[in-house]
Order: sequence, then C-alpha cells, then structure tokens
Amino acid sequence: MRGNRTAASRPSRVRVRGAAIAAFVVLAAMVPAAASAAGPQKVDAELPYVCALPSGERASTVRISAEFPDRAERGEAISPTGVTTTVELPAEAVADLTALEATTVRAATRLTVGVAQGEAAAEAIWHGTAQPVALPASGPLTLTATGDVPTVTGQGHGELRFSAGNLTVDLTPGAADGTAVGPRPLTVSCSPAGKTPEGGLLATVPVGADAAEPSGSPSPPDASPGTPEPSSGTPRDRQGDRAPEVAENPAGSAAGRDAPPCAYTEENPFGPLSMNAYITGYSNVKKQKGASLLPVSCVLLETKEMLAEPDENGNFVVTIKAEGELRHEGRKQSPPFRSTFLSFGFVPTTATMVLEQTGPMTIEFASTYVGLDIVAETFVRVPLRLRVTDLEVNGVPLDVGSGCRTEKPLRSTDPDPANHPGDHLVMYGKGEQKYAEDATGYMLLTGGPLTGEATIPAFTGCGGGRENLDRLLTASVSGPGNHIKQIQGQTCTPSAPVFETPESRGQCTEDLQPYQIPVAER
Repeated sequence: MRGNRTAASRPSRVRVRGAAIAAFVVLAAMVPAAASAAGPQKVDAELPYVCALPSGERASTVRISAEFPDRAERGEAISPTGVTTTVELPAEAVADLTALEATTVRAATRLTVGVAQGEAAAEAIWHGTAQPVALPASGPLTLTATGDVPTVTGQGHGELRFSAGNLTVDLTPGAADGTAVGPRPLTVSCSPAGKTPEGGLLATVPVGADAAEPSGSPSPPDASPGTPEPSSGTPRDRQGDRAPEVAENPAGSAAGRDAPPCAYTEENPFGPLSMNAYITGYSNVKKQKGASLLPVSCVLLETKEMLAEPDENGNFVVTIKAEGELRHEGRKQSPPFRSTFLSFGFVPTTATMVLEQTGPMTIEFASTYVGLDIVAETFVRVPLRLRVTDLEVNGVPLDVGSGCRTEKPLRSTDPDPANHPGDHLVMYGKGEQKYAEDATGYMLLTGGPLTGEATIPAFTGCGGGRENLDRLLTASVSGPGNHIKQIQGQTCTPSAPVFETPESRGQCTEDLQPYQIPVAER
C-alpha cells in the first residue's frame, strides 16, 4: 500500500513477505514422451543440471512430469497440469545439510521455462514445493516438488515450444520435529549441464490453423531456452506483440486456476463489508515427526465492527472485528487433503482428511498508527475438527467409516481465555507498514503469515466394520505441540473490486473471486 491510507484502504500493489526457504538442487532436462493426436501430451523427462552447492558445483538429475494439451487455438490459454519435479541431489548435498545439524529438509523449486513461438519468446516460472523428508544416512537425496504453473497464450499461429532453463532450489534444513535449523536457509542456483537433449525441450503444442508450419525457428540447442535466435531483420523489441503471453504467476491468473471456487452466491450474497480470500499452509504432526500440507482453501469474511481510539501512548488504534467461515462445496470445511507419514517410525500410513469448522471464526485486527507508520497485530480463532475419510496402512485400505473425527476441536492456549472460552485453534499474525511502502508480515487486507500451535484431540467413530481404529489414530496423531503456519492471500472486496491493470495488481478476478492464490511456506 502506498500514499494516503486508512484502516480499510486497499493497496495498489501487494507484497506478501514469504519465509526465506533456501537451498540447492539440480535440475534436469527432458525429452517429451510421444503423445497421441487425440489426447494430452504426457511428459516424463530427465535432464542433467549443475548446481552451485556450498561444497562446490555438483552434477544432479531431475525428472519432470506434466501433461500438455495436444493442440490449442490462437488466443487460448494453455496450462500444463500434474506438474511434478523429482530432484536427485548428490551425497555432497546431504553432507552440506548435515553440517548444519539438520536431520530433515524441505525444498521449494523455481524453474525458468522458455516459451517460444517462431522467433518470439517469453519466460515462465514454475514453482514447486516438497514435503519435508529425512536426510539419508548415505547416498543421494530425492525430493519431489509439486505446484501450480502459469498459463501461456499463443499470440499467433505456429508451434509453442516449452524448454527447461535455469533452476533455483530453496532448501530449509530442519530438525526431527520440523523446526528450522542453521543460521539461514540455503539458496542454490542451477543451470542446464552443457548441451541438454533438444535444448531442454519439454513439449511442443501446435497453435491455430498453421501449426504444422511454424513461422520461425525457436532457440538453437546451445542457446538459453526461451531466447529467440538473433536476427538482424527482427529486432527483439519489435516482437512484443507476437511473443507468447505468460501469466505473471499462477497465483494471479483469473481462469483455469488450481484452486477451489471462492465466490459469494445468490444463496449467500455479499454485502458492502464482505471479503473473500484464499489460505494455505503446513501443519506439523509432532508424533509423526513430519508435516501435512494444508490445501488452498476459501474463506469468506464479514466485517462486524470497527473501533478507533487512542492508546496510552497517544497513538491512534483502529480495530477491525470480523467473522469468517471456510467454504467448500457449500460446506464449512476445507477441501480434502492427503498426507503420508511413517507411523511408529516404520509403517507408511496415508490418510485423506478434511478440516470441519464447528463454530464461528472470529478475527480481531488491531492496527496502531505510529506517526505515519502502522504496526498491526491479529488474532484468528476458529473451532476445527479433523475428520478422516480414507486410510491406508502399509498399502492396505482400512475402512474408517463415515464418522471418523477428533472428539473435540483442535485446541490452542488462548491468551484471553476469559473472553474466548472453549476449545478452538488460535492463529497469530504481526505486520507493519512503513509510510509509502508495501506492508510486510500479516495484514488483514493484504494477507501474510499466521502461526499457532495446537493439541490434536483423541479420535472417535473410526472403523466402519468390526475393527475399531480409534486407538490406532489416537496413538499415531493425537497430542500437543503441533506447530501450524498459515499463509493468507490478498483479500477481495466484491462490492468494490480491484481488477488487474498495468498500474495496479489485481485483488479480484472478473467473477469476484480472490485474484491471489497464496503458496504454503515453512
């Protein structure tokens, strides 16, 4: 946010400050698999990369899988789906991490993908995150990252060629309980190793009627992927109107997004103080010495009260009190999500779960104006039960029935129990905004990180047949000390939407859903 501000002002630009996750990895080149003319192109490719690790430059291998459409029309947005990056780091990378006294590691990847159509070119960034994994005692380290990718739109007729370029891997070393270790995260830059097969080509998608006769050659094999071949007759600065159009970020695309619907309806209309936003994050499961990725979920918010008064230091304090609810397919819950752990240290257990909201979600956002700067604190309270819908132990499905859930809602220690009794989760966020600068940390309108710690209660009603699985789940999961980090995206105000323009970042899509889809952070 910049310039004149009030407690309800909307920023023209949003900068959600992420936790620095750092790292190294190595990434791969890919040879696209053959695709039938009538179906999607399934890519399962491998490329050599060289990464600058703390111990020096090391060769590594990455396998990338994705599905591309068989063809597209001119002006049609293309979005690869099922994008998975599996990275195999050498033993030296493991040694770099263990030197920091790490026993686990979490990775985030940023792969530059060149997109060329004839001589015109653009670049897209493919983001991926990986679940935390234990460091092996010997040998390489394998990490599997998944995530959303931007859409690409061909501006003319001819083939769109997608090629793998430079890679950045952020790696956060951690202890067995999932907490970060070391003085700082590691960030390692990786580049294709030499002349990768077909210049790192991933896939070719014919666009329009002239797809069989592309208007020009894409990058030669020894050029940086996505860079058009130099041509004295076609200067680069004259290609802008023909270059493939790449969405700035999958979190900002208005269509074809990998996120559940998040819109008010005729049955649940918005009012002048209504907002909606996406949230996501990670929750540690202390007993399992791992973490579960919480899915991108929709939250509908309604401002109930706004107070303005001076504090004991004479600073102006504006407090916004709001209520909210999770919303998925008409229910107050998150989308289903799957997590896999090694129960008791050796038994692979995969569960499909849902977070169900059992009472009001309350938000108290207090912003203090210190001169021209703002400091804010936020408390979010919500009662949530954890429901298990499917369970596999060592690959064997177990019937949990339809009523398998925690006996009570997740429980946090509330700093104000007299005014907020009962079992509920408490999330806390702090943010600040210097005058004429973007907000950092958490602000109700711009979003950001919220953290908390919860006790998972015992399970009940688990077992659809003769088996009673309550004890198994309680012994595996229930207990205190489960750290949670949630990331909220920029809110949308449907009654006064701000759309994407060259001058300002979008807050709402054209159909009044949140424009920004946040990415989970550790």
